[in-house]
Amino acid sequence: MSPFSYSRDRRGEHPQAHLGTYSGILQADAYGGYGELYAAGRKPGAVTEALYWAHGRRKFFELADIAAAARKKARGRTDVIISPMALEAVRRIDALFDIERGLNGLTADRRLAARQDLSKPLVDELHAWMVQERAKLSRGNDVAKAMDYMLKRWDAFTRFLADGRVCLTNNAAERALRGIALGRKSWLFAGSDRGGQRAAFMYSLIVTAKMNDVDPQAWLADVLARIAEHPAHRHSGGHSGDSAFNF
Repeated sequence: MSPFSYSRDRRGEHPQAHLGTYSGILQADAYGGYGELYAAGRKPGAVTEALYWAHGRRKFFELADIAAAARKKARGRTDVIISPMALEAVRRIDALFDIERGLNGLTADRRLAARQDLSKPLVDELHAWMVQERAKLSRGNDVAKAMDYMLKRWDAFTRFLADGRVCLTNNAAERALRGIALGRKSWLFAGSDRGGQRAAFMYSLIVTAKMNDVDPQAWLADVLARIAEHPAHRHSGGHSGDSAFNF
């Protein structure tokens, strides 16, 4: 099953509890609530932080979005500014994405070898360029803030150069959650903590069905149609042919 977990707020204790028995790589954003997971000597094992480049790129892209600037200018805005430095950062980061598209489908070992050969020189050049240009900017400059976001977390951003399993970005996971993020504006409230937990359980069932190429709507309709006639003394732990809950 693909587990979803409900929490009533964004406090760090929730991901720490949810991932309490996990060790390995955690590819996520720079949310502070993950901090304790990366602590040295953590039990039952270490969690390695891997940040994704889409977030780092987004901060520069917002300062160099030519299309958005053109729309604002067409509406009569006179304060439209496109940062050449942000535009250069986007260009350099996009070159890494171009390389990564050519590595899709390769084994982790082959991706790692290709990244060392093709991506690492560009990453090193990007780092040197950002350090040089950052020194010219004031602390409050927007481009400086975008650079600081990456430079202060450089080891986590460059984790993909040391491990072929790490993705350059986490867009696939974010796309999978997009429906939930958009839908909750219409669904409004779960009603209670218990309702939230039930919603997480249902999300887990639906996403698990999708991951197994099962139509979740058809599967749920079949289960609900049969569940009323399911004998109370029977349960899903029996033979596969006896359970309405098998995929």
